Amino acid sequence: MRDQLNGTPPAKCEGVADSPPWAYMDINSGALASKPNAPPGNINGPRARFFVLERDMNDLIAKAAIDRRIAEIITPVVEDMGFEVVRVRLMTGKESILQVMVQQPDGTMEVDDCGHVSTALSAVLDVEDPIVDVYNLEVSSPGIDRPLTRLKDFDQWEGFEAKIETDELIDGRRRFKGALAGTEGDEVLITIPEGTIGLKFEWLSDAKLVLTDELIRDVLRGRKDAGQIDEAQFDEIETIIDGEENT
Repeated sequence: MRDQLNGTPPAKCEGVADSPPWAYMDINSGALASKPNAPPGNINGPRARFFVLERDMNDLIAKAAIDRRIAEIITPVVEDMGFEVVRVRLMTGKESILQVMVQQPDGTMEVDDCGHVSTALSAVLDVEDPIVDVYNLEVSSPGIDRPLTRLKDFDQWEGFEAKIETDELIDGRRRFKGALAGTEGDEVLITIPEGTIGLKFEWLSDAKLVLTDELIRDVLRGRKDAGQIDEAQFDEIETIIDGEENT
């Protein structure tokens, strides 16, 4: 991150509750941002890092040319620290903001993790200086209703509701909403009212989970099983959710 003078404002890791297109982490939410039992990655050494970058880089992770350039710079740094890059977006306007979503290979992300990654990225971005204008760096978790940017995300979140958009019309439509049904080869499977269909991953222009009570419960249950929240906290939140359903 950098400020308007010399480039190092603090990390911004705030609450996930409102879930805008990017979601910051509340100081007590930690791994709520991602499913705790996600399978670990397999990143090992410079050759593996290069392979992962070439294989996984797509428009969902980094769409614009500047996003891709930034992703190329920061991905080795993030992976060396044991994390994964989920999405990179440079948003320009009255104030330019560089949004970087990261997570641990197991899908979790704590507030301290955001701070450590932010510090490391600030240093490398100040050296490489890919952005001409003054900007703020915001490092965050993907959030509960997270964007789905890698093919493996669609397997990891199978069974949960998602919204998917495609670049081109597919049978007269670009938007699809339904339960994820995993993947088959290079296709993402989603169950819509007409049945389960397959969409080639390369066709996708946007994809994200829909925030549902089921999704919140599953993420919280994973945190409880991992010992990251206690039974009382889980029961209290579940009671609140059940109360909302009955109103």
